[in-house]
Amino acid sequence: MADSDNSGETREPKDTRFKPGVSGNPAGKPKGARTKLGEAFIEALHESFQKRGAAAIEKVIDDKPEQYLKVIASLLPKDVNLNITDDTSEMSDDELADRIQRLTAAVAPFLDRRVGGTAEATGEAPATRVH
Repeated sequence: MADSDNSGETREPKDTRFKPGVSGNPAGKPKGARTKLGEAFIEALHESFQKRGAAAIEKVIDDKPEQYLKVIASLLPKDVNLNITDDTSEMSDDELADRIQRLTAAVAPFLDRRVGGTAEATGEAPATRVH
């Protein structure tokens, strides 16, 4: 396809595309430019955590324990291999009841904080003690 100018001559259009291996910015991006922002962010995050991290974690545990558990779960590997070393089949009934009671007591504070209060506030039956 040819262009015409005022003189009536016909000329070929210029190829304005970059040639292979040549970019529009021959100097390229400055070395490390991409990582500087990330490094600055990580540094600021580290400083913030050093100052307020522990207090922030405690506040989340108290106010939103489910969010705290989500963070922990997101940090764990997808496949967790749990090896239970003690066999509950060899436990006596009293030992098993004691284990259930201790586990219930350990998780009760998290269950009671779910929806603004105790299990009764959520409409659920309260946990029963095993004797």
